[in-house]
Amino acid sequence: MPITIRPETQQDHKIIYQLNKHAFERDNEAKLVNHLRESSAFIPDLSLVAEMENQIIGHILFVKILIKNSTQHFESLALAPMAVHHDFQKQGFGARLIQEGLNRATELGFKSVIVLGYEQFYIKFGFEPAQKWGIKAPFDVPSEAFMAIELVPNALENVNGMVQYPKEFELV
Repeated sequence: MPITIRPETQQDHKIIYQLNKHAFERDNEAKLVNHLRESSAFIPDLSLVAEMENQIIGHILFVKILIKNSTQHFESLALAPMAVHHDFQKQGFGARLIQEGLNRATELGFKSVIVLGYEQFYIKFGFEPAQKWGIKAPFDVPSEAFMAIELVPNALENVNGMVQYPKEFELV
């Protein structure tokens, strides 16, 4: 079935909230999306919905983050969260959202993306453990689940440090 991937509109906000709430079976991620929309980390062109027959079946969000060490900071993106309606999971719609999001992020000039997620899923897109570049999570997570991808070759070559997520991540 054909799907359209497009930036969210204000009319989509309630549907996106419900989609995230049902996909994660709690409302933390849905609240996070709402908080991030009001932050300086939000990039309207990187809050994408997947739509089929005028029904939103998926959502993905990329927001600005920093990777900081004692002397420098580097801008990157975080992929968080991504949700696909239960009826449409395991059909490739999440993969299409990720690939479209990565393409759009590259077009907008971003050089890398960080994700915390299931390793076997994200390696298909080129994500690798962030520790490869000396990039660390600000919380305790398995190293194989904290991953990064270079959107531009060698973009992370001289980047290392701790990821600093927007403060909105602490609200949920």
